[in-house]
Amino acid sequence: MSVWFHQISVSHWLLALAKVSNWVPSFAGTRFSFAHPWFLLGLLLLPLLSLLQGGRGGAGLLFSSTSLVAKVAKVHRSAAGGLLLTLMYGAIASLIIALARPQWSNTTTHIQASGIDIMIVLDVSGSMATQDYVIGGQRASRLEAVKQVTQQFIEGRPNDRMGIIAFAGRPYLVSPITLDHDWLIQNLDRIQLGLVEDGTAIGSALASAASRLKNKEAKSKLIVLLTDGANNAGKVMPLTAAEAAKALGIRIYTIGAGSNGPVSIPVRDPFGRVVMQKVTFDFDEKLLEEIAKIGDGKYFRAADEASLQKTFQEIDHLEKSSVTLDKKVDVKDFFWWFLALALLLLTLEMILSQTRWNKIP
Repeated sequence: MSVWFHQISVSHWLLALAKVSNWVPSFAGTRFSFAHPWFLLGLLLLPLLSLLQGGRGGAGLLFSSTSLVAKVAKVHRSAAGGLLLTLMYGAIASLIIALARPQWSNTTTHIQASGIDIMIVLDVSGSMATQDYVIGGQRASRLEAVKQVTQQFIEGRPNDRMGIIAFAGRPYLVSPITLDHDWLIQNLDRIQLGLVEDGTAIGSALASAASRLKNKEAKSKLIVLLTDGANNAGKVMPLTAAEAAKALGIRIYTIGAGSNGPVSIPVRDPFGRVVMQKVTFDFDEKLLEEIAKIGDGKYFRAADEASLQKTFQEIDHLEKSSVTLDKKVDVKDFFWWFLALALLLLTLEMILSQTRWNKIP
């Protein structure tokens, strides 16, 4: 009975493993499976064979008294038959598993860049502190809203190479072109106001972004420029920079952020307290439209958080990226381990049954 129960447990476990291993991928691209899992159904025959073997009578001898065979009826001798059966069933089970062809498959996938390089150019001048956006029911500055939506844009295009340039009175590099988007987002999060002198150097920022893209061999190169002001700093005229970018095969999308007219901006009073003050900033919408026209792109107006999200979604839709996958599968069979085990167990059973535990015919 114990041998029969043992075979049922082993059969159920191996059949469950065969079923699970063919759809559950394991860690680091490695997967265990059976090439021919239906052979494992043969394991169901083992409990039946064990049951039939246990219920079948063997050859018998008639003795006038049991005392004559008392010395050969010890427990360790009676256990011999069970061990021989276990060896036989183990050999059969190993052979069935070998026929099912267990194997490890290691899948290596290389993802190539989409071929689209994007430089995101963000205005960080003092006017970006204006709190005319709402995030999660709370008032937020233009810069906070822009950083949040830009992060979503980056996360939505994992196969594009991207870089970030921030600018106020002059541009500065936040991140070069990279496929490491986690590192890119970390640098985006560090952007804050006041890192360079105030102003709005749109032309210089465009020229800086174009210089980062000019030597790239991408099939498509983009600049996404976001600002809430008018060009009032820098040594490069915006339209001149746009023409230079076009000559390099770079498409330009422009985004005008924030609302028009007087806006509230946090400032410190003479006592060091933060108070809200009404201010009117210059905003050159026609300039952004002309830059986008020259750059074969499009101009968007993002007066609030919803329209800002929609703007980035539309740019994402206009500039579809594709990814190239190079997939290699390395399969290693180890059925011969179970075949060798079956032969070993079978040989051991034959040796023991013909020598130490030889059966009386």
